[in-house]
Amino acid sequence: MSPRPSDDLTAAFARLGGEEDAKVWSELWDDLCHQGSVYDDSYLALPFLTAIAAGRAPGEPTEAVLMAGLVVSAADEERTARYTEEIAELLPVARRLLEAATVDVPAFVHLLQCVLAFEGERVWSATRLEGLMEEEYEVECPHCSSELFIAFGEHGTFASAGDYVTADPVKAALLPTAPADLDALPARLRHMALEAGHEDVARGLTHLFGRAICPDCEGEFTVSDQVEERY
Repeated sequence: MSPRPSDDLTAAFARLGGEEDAKVWSELWDDLCHQGSVYDDSYLALPFLTAIAAGRAPGEPTEAVLMAGLVVSAADEERTARYTEEIAELLPVARRLLEAATVDVPAFVHLLQCVLAFEGERVWSATRLEGLMEEEYEVECPHCSSELFIAFGEHGTFASAGDYVTADPVKAALLPTAPADLDALPARLRHMALEAGHEDVARGLTHLFGRAICPDCEGEFTVSDQVEERY
């Protein structure tokens, strides 16, 4: 038998549909996905979130999809199977919202992760693409354990062993993967970014799934492997 939502959870979602929706969503995020964490009650919220996303219940569909995507990204096989119907209903909604996210980079990246989560991907759906919004990742060199910044934005393209914004650290090269050489998933993500007009995200993916040279030990490593380890 599937667990039943608590009366408090039911009451929380029943508050949506009025002038205080922004406050209600803020409280729901704090209670169900505080700082990106997922709890038992988070999964119990999926039927409510699905109803909102599908337009059967009051509330903002994008908020519902974003919260559901984060929850599903953490689901194990048992929970994925338990909420198969909800996930199947959420996926086309997330895809439609993603197609419309042609201006806001954070919205595009978050929705992209939601689509991956509903499709069953459990690595890059779980917040690890979010460095594409800031155009940087903080990782550890697998050879010498130095803390490194991987930057591919307005400050340049490099690996740095220190704060590259307020200091002048030693920098080393990034070695992006040529688009034609990307594996299936990053190639698909890059294509989706280009279709949405997010060229910076597409370029960032070639660095995320490329290689870097550590400025401390000159060791070379795959950026995505270290991002997966860290995040």
